Amino acid sequence: MSDEGWSEAAWPGMNAARRGGSPPEPPGRPSLAPEAHVLVVEDDAPMRHLIGRLLRENGFRATGVRDGREMRETLRHAEVDLILLDVMLPGESGLDLLRELRREQTSLPVVMVTAKGAEAERVLGLELGADDYLPKPFGRRELLARVRAVLRRARPTAAGPEEAAAHRGARQLRFDDWTVDTARREVLAPGGAVVDFSGAEYDLLLAFLEHPHRVLARDQILELSRGRLADPNDRSVDVLVSRLRRKLEGEGGTAMIKTVRGSGYMFLPQVERLA
Repeated sequence: MSDEGWSEAAWPGMNAARRGGSPPEPPGRPSLAPEAHVLVVEDDAPMRHLIGRLLRENGFRATGVRDGREMRETLRHAEVDLILLDVMLPGESGLDLLRELRREQTSLPVVMVTAKGAEAERVLGLELGADDYLPKPFGRRELLARVRAVLRRARPTAAGPEEAAAHRGARQLRFDDWTVDTARREVLAPGGAVVDFSGAEYDLLLAFLEHPHRVLARDQILELSRGRLADPNDRSVDVLVSRLRRKLEGEGGTAMIKTVRGSGYMFLPQVERLA
């Protein structure tokens, strides 16, 4: 990984970590999933060790690997809940690995690590199915917040039984012969097959289902879907809507999400609450 955009000032305690010390993480909310296993794919050894230490100090299991070969080997032998995947890797890039992951494990959450200002990389990563991105340089709190947010979307039970039971209400929603079971976090196509949705795609769909026939602006979508921490004007919202459209509408299917120019998006089908 290139060191461009990194500075030790951007992550206080970098020198201490490299000397073997460990700066304490400021008090905050505990990890939602103490047993969650994060795979850190990062070729820069000091940064990989620093991220792994931070995750472990905040209640996660963490495994660090250098490249795609080691990533595949880890996935073959271990249960992984989230991948923190750097774009700039030797040999196969992070984007190449994301393409491969989405062909084989469409629901495994992935947070891409991108260079500051590299909008094209971020947009491409989201289009390929990344759940979020982390622009460099980033701080410890931002890294933890993004990892926790993606895990909440992908694994609501990690927040505890009470929060999981209250997550959007345990019920079924139906639209255009599609069914969403919010207790199981399953989306069933008209033929009854379970369709894989990333955590971000699933929460965006719920936001639309809970506010049909209303124009939702980008900032509302981010808030309602418990979505990204990125700026509401970022193209991440548009990319996420595009991904959801492709899964729901397919090629030449019935339009379900309408773009309202200059305002946002509107979900068109009638929504029926079954339970």
